[in-house]
Amino acid sequence: MHSETVVLEGHIVDSLTLSRVLDTVLMLDGAYEVSGFRMGRTKEEPSRAEIIVSAPDGPTLDRILHDIGQLGAVRREQMPAATAPAPRDGVFPDGFYSTTNLETDVFADGRWVPVQNIEMDCGIVLDWIAGSPTAACVPIGRIKQGDMVVVGDTGVRVRPLPRVEPSSAFHFMGSGVSSERRKEIVVAAVARAMRETRQAGRGILIVGGPAIVHTGAGVYLEALVRAGWVDVIFAGNALATHDIENALYGTSLGVDLRTGLAVAHGHEHHLRAINTIRKCGGIAEAVRQGILKSGVMHACVQKGVKTILAGSIRDDGPLPEVITDTVEAQEAMREAVRGIGMAIMVATTLHSVATGNLLPATVTTICVDSAADTVIKLMDRGTHQAFGLVTDCEFFLKELATQLEA
Repeated sequence: MHSETVVLEGHIVDSLTLSRVLDTVLMLDGAYEVSGFRMGRTKEEPSRAEIIVSAPDGPTLDRILHDIGQLGAVRREQMPAATAPAPRDGVFPDGFYSTTNLETDVFADGRWVPVQNIEMDCGIVLDWIAGSPTAACVPIGRIKQGDMVVVGDTGVRVRPLPRVEPSSAFHFMGSGVSSERRKEIVVAAVARAMRETRQAGRGILIVGGPAIVHTGAGVYLEALVRAGWVDVIFAGNALATHDIENALYGTSLGVDLRTGLAVAHGHEHHLRAINTIRKCGGIAEAVRQGILKSGVMHACVQKGVKTILAGSIRDDGPLPEVITDTVEAQEAMREAVRGIGMAIMVATTLHSVATGNLLPATVTTICVDSAADTVIKLMDRGTHQAFGLVTDCEFFLKELATQLEA
């Protein structure tokens, strides 16, 4: 048998982290012995467990150590993180460490060094500035030849998600996806979390899909923007286009939002809206010229809300502000999430998953969709900190705007 002693620290009992580690060891054909355990005596004091992990061969043990390492288990006898140079621009060395969105440290120069700008599915570049080690999370497209990239699990530590405190707005939700709880209570929790985010000096991000406009909920998102509750919006060409279509023609996808009836030649309205904005030279210029007088995009321009519109292959036009290069759009989104303390994703699968990939686990994340699959997919892709609410976006945004007025 091959064995290694690992240490697990933190709120490992009430967060079920200890149970998950032990279950993972058994699931991967290993065995364990808890050789030492200290229970925290208060809710602030961490617990600590020392666990001897055994496996029938070295590769199996390495796999077990890798998987439980993602849960926060680290080797008792630490060795410095191993690195290898990137062989060329945009290429990681073989065996590179692939990041999660959990807070991560690497062991260098005899101490744990926090990894800056952590996000999932990237590598870690270890550098030395003025004689001190620094570590940064770097996506593969930013890697330069010769960058010293962390390889393997040795000397890497992740910090598991903290427990949800009883005082948290979302403690009552338990599991991440809510489809049967009283929805007003969940929305009230979102409003409370938004206030707490503001008090902490952190930004609020809204990620939205075109259904917000189609359902008539655009007026509530516009109200949230005008009331100062939104710092950044991520969306696609569609949300912005139909929002502008509604402002210019009173329709969304050619349907009159007051009557719910299709209007004559309404199918042309979204393209005419795009053409109008392109003729003006952009959304902000259309606002300045008095052409665009209402809507979410109008409010964002007036309030100085940063708006990133990421395009897709099916876009008409698109609007001048739409970033059609997906890598460029990803980079713009990556920069915009710095300083964000809360992300609210509403009625969009593609942009929700894309944003979730960029967010550190410390960002409070809410996903709202009429389909439970969207919420589940976000969590399955690694955004484990997300809380889900299965409901229509019109109810959610209307109730949220009402709650924040109180």
